Amino acid sequence: MYVIAGLGNPGSQYEMTRHNIGFEALDYIAGKYSIKVKKIKHKAVIGEGTICGEKVLLVKPQTFMNNSGESIGEIASFYKVPPENIIIIYDDVALEVAKIRIRKGGSAGGHNGMKSIIYHLNSDQFPRIRIGVGSPTHADYDLADYVLGRFDKSEIKPLEEAIIKTADALELIIKDNIDKAMNKYN
Repeated sequence: MYVIAGLGNPGSQYEMTRHNIGFEALDYIAGKYSIKVKKIKHKAVIGEGTICGEKVLLVKPQTFMNNSGESIGEIASFYKVPPENIIIIYDDVALEVAKIRIRKGGSAGGHNGMKSIIYHLNSDQFPRIRIGVGSPTHADYDLADYVLGRFDKSEIKPLEEAIIKTADALELIIKDNIDKAMNKYN
């Protein structure tokens, strides 16, 4: 079984913000594989289904970004899923808009949602797909305001393409392995 979590903040006021690109990607994946993500359980909205013949649990934590690990930790414990079968999809300000990067594990890189997940899983060895949301154009811009801001119209089409690539990369991770996905998409 795989747990696939897209990170974001709950509530309509956060829809289509930079910090919620993980939710947007998860919604696309749910639609592509006809998985209804509606059940509320483990501080998340979840849906069960299959991707490439493997059972998956799609997860949108409802704890707000900085406490995402509370939900992911509960799910990992309840379903007895090892960290290497938990795939996290989230925003990254260190990547230009619409770039994706796949990693097997590693540090949180300053991302508070990832810090929370690493803490609650007691491991940093889980796959992640980062979607670039760009960074503020001037140094005095508040990063929190930036990630809670909406995308420019010119960024929407490239981000839609990045979300499609994210779904394709996820499929390759599940069907083959993360190394193949990294070689193809990084």
